[in-house]
Amino acid sequence: MPYNFVLPDLGEGTTEGEIRKWVVKEGDVIEEHQTVLEIETDKAVVEVPSPKKGTVVRIAKEEGEIAKVGEVLMTIAEEGETIEAKPKVEERPKSVSVVGVLPEEEEILATPAVRALARELGVPLEGIKGSGPNGSVTQEDVMKASQKEQAPEDQYGAAERVPLRGLRRTIAKNLILSQRTTAFVTGMDEADITELWDLREREKKALLERGVHLTFMPFFIKAVYHALAEHPLLNASVNEEREELIIKRYYSIGVAVDTPEGLTVPVIRDVVKKTIRELALEIQDLSQKARERKIKAEEMKGGTFTITNYGHFGCTFATPIINYPDVAILGTGKISEKPWVKKGQIVIRKILPLSLTFDHRVTDGVDASVFLSKVIAYLEDPALLFIESA
Repeated sequence: MPYNFVLPDLGEGTTEGEIRKWVVKEGDVIEEHQTVLEIETDKAVVEVPSPKKGTVVRIAKEEGEIAKVGEVLMTIAEEGETIEAKPKVEERPKSVSVVGVLPEEEEILATPAVRALARELGVPLEGIKGSGPNGSVTQEDVMKASQKEQAPEDQYGAAERVPLRGLRRTIAKNLILSQRTTAFVTGMDEADITELWDLREREKKALLERGVHLTFMPFFIKAVYHALAEHPLLNASVNEEREELIIKRYYSIGVAVDTPEGLTVPVIRDVVKKTIRELALEIQDLSQKARERKIKAEEMKGGTFTITNYGHFGCTFATPIINYPDVAILGTGKISEKPWVKKGQIVIRKILPLSLTFDHRVTDGVDASVFLSKVIAYLEDPALLFIESA
């Protein structure tokens, strides 16, 4: 009999995923281990292979739908099995109502193009009365329903309903989880990074000729690593069930990357062993993968601390939300020229705003403040990044 392929356990506590794209269709002959769909979990977009060779009899989940672990994704008929042909749309029997008995739920008739349009406009097909053959929903029906959805819902004006899906849905869930499980506090300060600015200006052209785009992020990572080595409570996570603090003896820094669909956090591992050039190249590679949604799930796991650079978008100070299950996150703001007192003289310097959000359950304000001061010290005197031992 045909084989029902269910969403397998994807690990890391993942219980569901959104069907992002089907790469096969009903009637296709597929091979074992052939990729049949892409599913988006709370970690990354995952390519799902078929466990069987055969013919795709039925696709049970539409693109954009949420599938839970154990739910049927598709049905596969293996070689030699008889496949019962589907009735054509014209031959579909109409539901019959009997007094006192609810009619059976009827499948919504709509082509893939119509379903795709409905998802794009955020219009549920269930509420649309189809005007096509045998009550099928047409594109015109969807457009009319969309106009109704965007009509004024109250006395204040028009509103549009957009389903929370994809990466944005994942971000929303993770941020709420972080806010609910941490006692978060944000401290702020500024760093005079004029010397670091000059160092980068001197070196970036030579590195660019070698295909490496040198940003400030590799220096931020190195500064954070050195400060974490002196303040291990900020390089940790909390096990809620066992009520214990897990202090990490390794340093893997997550770097928030803006994509068209929202923020993702690739992880830079073994920062202790890597040079500024190696860090720059890895950040460049992972950022590109993240923006193209080609990053692998394992490249976003195992972080111990996160850095987010909102200064790139013109922001100065902020209150960044901790990337669960980390216990701290550093936000870097827009670098600007400011009057600064140096050796008793007012001079113009390059100033970097910094915001550190930490979990107050894990450490106190004194420890967090000293940590931030250490980060500033390394950024203000970049030579220390290369002199200090691991």
